[in-house]
Amino acid sequence: MNPITIIFEPDGKRSCFKTGIRLFDAAKELGVEVRSECGGDGTCGKCKIIVVNGSNLLNGLTDQEKGLLTQREIGDKYRLSCQTKIKEKRDSSTCIITAFIPSESRLGERRIQVKGMEQPVPLNPAIKKVHLVLDKPTISNPVADDERLLTKLQDTTGLVNIKISYETSKTLSTTLRQANWDITVTIWDNKKIIDVEAGDATNDNYGAAIDIGTSKIVGYLVNLNSGEIVSAGMLENPQIQYGEDVLSRIAHAIQSLDNQDEIRRLVVNGINTVLESACWEIPWLGMNKIHEVTIVGNTAMTHLFLGIYPKFLSLSPFTPAVKGSADVKAKETGLRVHPEGNVHVLPCVAGYVGADAVADVMATGIHQKDEMSLLVDVGTNGEVFLGNKKELLSCSCAAGPAFEGAQIKYGMKAVTGAIEKVKIDPETFDAKYETIGKRKPIGLCGSAMVDTVAELLKTGIISTRGRFSQETIKTRRLITPEEEGTGSKSYVVAWKDETAINNDITVSTKDISEIQLAKSALHTGCAILMQKKGVTEKDIDRVYIAGAFGNYLNPENAKTIGLIPDIPTEKISFVGNTALAGAKMALTSRTIRELADKLSKEIRYVELMTEENFKREFIASIMLPHKDLNKYPSVQKYIRNKS
Repeated sequence: MNPITIIFEPDGKRSCFKTGIRLFDAAKELGVEVRSECGGDGTCGKCKIIVVNGSNLLNGLTDQEKGLLTQREIGDKYRLSCQTKIKEKRDSSTCIITAFIPSESRLGERRIQVKGMEQPVPLNPAIKKVHLVLDKPTISNPVADDERLLTKLQDTTGLVNIKISYETSKTLSTTLRQANWDITVTIWDNKKIIDVEAGDATNDNYGAAIDIGTSKIVGYLVNLNSGEIVSAGMLENPQIQYGEDVLSRIAHAIQSLDNQDEIRRLVVNGINTVLESACWEIPWLGMNKIHEVTIVGNTAMTHLFLGIYPKFLSLSPFTPAVKGSADVKAKETGLRVHPEGNVHVLPCVAGYVGADAVADVMATGIHQKDEMSLLVDVGTNGEVFLGNKKELLSCSCAAGPAFEGAQIKYGMKAVTGAIEKVKIDPETFDAKYETIGKRKPIGLCGSAMVDTVAELLKTGIISTRGRFSQETIKTRRLITPEEEGTGSKSYVVAWKDETAINNDITVSTKDISEIQLAKSALHTGCAILMQKKGVTEKDIDRVYIAGAFGNYLNPENAKTIGLIPDIPTEKISFVGNTALAGAKMALTSRTIRELADKLSKEIRYVELMTEENFKREFIASIMLPHKDLNKYPSVQKYIRNKS
């Protein structure tokens, strides 16, 4: 029988296993930590997983599972990993099992970048609270409750033509009398009253900013009276169970309306979890006190969240159904904030340059600067901007999930135990590394892969083509793994006895090729925008590296492999999660929303696939750092010293 590959998401860890192994034990072998208070005896019910696909390769539900899992969990494909194993008789050509480990079952802590560069903006949120004390109606003054309220509001604030939402009006008379006519009204966009509360509740004015990333969802809870962040929440994007990349998720969503609803429900539940987590830090604050949420994400993520049919995003010419911003009542989205609250989704630029990229621009302020700026958001769907206040060009670069560890044998996301930094001694060729949380290593995250490839190149262990120089380099760290066949070499970053997975952690030629393809996509985007703009590396005044992954990059090593152009390090700024920072700016300022709509229309999108030089530049960029070494003078010294 064919070996079975088990993939554990959201870590992206995978390997082949034999018949009979429990998923609990397979996870342990890969260093994927799953909660278990009973040690795998099937009595605690803590080692829950979700079997996304390959359930036909597994045994059926056991009595322990039937007793410990709810009917809802069973319907949602939950299993206990200690009770789930590969069965012996299989009638399927499918040889892959994908298991998603939900947050409640995870032990390893994912490192997620929350903070990001942000431009100061005048405080002008769409949500305002006004305290009012109304005169009671009398037989001589029997004015209707809504008219009495709106007249007082106009006298106090000068606001006119305000409407009261239907749901608010249904309980208005009761609320006013129970509050003894001492109330606080919540107004959205100076147009509509969406809530009426008893007493003076003006201090309880909160909103939330959310970044729906392909791999994670991150959010801020913000005091709208001050603009200050009061707490944050984060979660792996549960949609990852249907694929690391947006195309896989779109493919799943368009199979049926049920699938589209399911993948929308997953992201809505994820956002609710993030908001609940943020609210837990403020004991007196319930989610119903949140009256507005601003949301950014790539175009596919926002379409899936809004329930907009996404098929044509995945087909040339990759047209979004909706480009502009959207305002939706919270209860229509499924978010468990105040039901009459507003959900504002920022606009996109094109099919693969989304609202998150617009937020990147606003947060860095490159649209209002004289200096020539290059902004690179490093991620599964990378985005590049080049220009200044006169003009901004943008493009999308399908870097893929290699920087998140996918397609890399020992690759993984940035969780506890992942190697994050690597240094190779040029004399002994031995590796030194650092792990997240100072734990025994279980794999390599994206920043470590960039470090490793750069160090292998600088020490001459690999050539500019990414191939091992095994004839000239003599080190015990160059091995031939049995499963990869004769002649295939790998470099050992961490020896078996140093790791928590009882295996050597290695980097193979195939792994290096995956990084070359990913970095080539990003560099090609930069290069073509520079050609379109008629500028060279010397003309670029500032480089901004955005995104969680980018924040942990070694800039010299990023240049060494050709991930970014060879621009002096002092000109490079790591700006963190600017997508979330931009969403927060839009939450606290209506002016910023107007700016986002303006930028969405003015930024000039460049479709790389239609550019004459695209294929030529992509192939040239696969080389380390580039086919034309004159583009990388700072790296030439390493290459020529080894040639």
